Amino acid sequence: MMKLWFAPNTCARVTMTALEEIGEPFETGLVAFMAGEHRQPAYLAVNPSGKVPALETPDGVLVQNGAMLTYLSEAYPHANLLPLSDEPFKRARVRAELFRCSSDLHPLVTRFVMPVTVSTDPQQVPQIREKARELVTQQLAPVEARLAASEWYFGAYWSVLDAYVAWIWFRLTGNGFDASDFPAISAHYAWAIARPSAQAALAREAEAEQELDARGLLFRPQFDKGAKP
Repeated sequence: MMKLWFAPNTCARVTMTALEEIGEPFETGLVAFMAGEHRQPAYLAVNPSGKVPALETPDGVLVQNGAMLTYLSEAYPHANLLPLSDEPFKRARVRAELFRCSSDLHPLVTRFVMPVTVSTDPQQVPQIREKARELVTQQLAPVEARLAASEWYFGAYWSVLDAYVAWIWFRLTGNGFDASDFPAISAHYAWAIARPSAQAALAREAEAEQELDARGLLFRPQFDKGAKP
């Protein structure tokens, strides 16, 4: 049985949604960041980077969402997590879109939501957030165009990229990002989180939040959550 190490509201939601979509039992391990568990030897032995998610598989541990989602899509082709092809170029094109989320958008989202990762100077926070907002807006433009032309990221059928875009949108709009210029992404978000696999992942997160709250370790965002899409 696989085991996913996660924390609520993080990008681990994407891999958790993929595991729910596969439909086979899996375990979870909750990492309490407010208690510093991500820096403890026990977790660093799983992921030396001290980040989530990390996925324990029968073949070993995988880190980085891009690697985990690629592995799951190939190991469980029945789940249709990503479009599969025997042609190297077509596979590369799919991975390029995955990396658009994980390498282009994701780091900018972190700067917008948690500018303290760039600078601890409070006077620099507005400038960091504004620059991140500018760059995120630029990076979201092709995603908006893509989703305006089709219901899902790769066309007529859901893929785990839809879960990744939905998580990105959740993080941005939950921290004050203006959604008004992206109606297609807003509509897509509503469809994506209504999927049973997404609802199952959200239910697991809710249980984890209750556990952390009971321990006095629930992280409360610094910025106003703003309007939901």
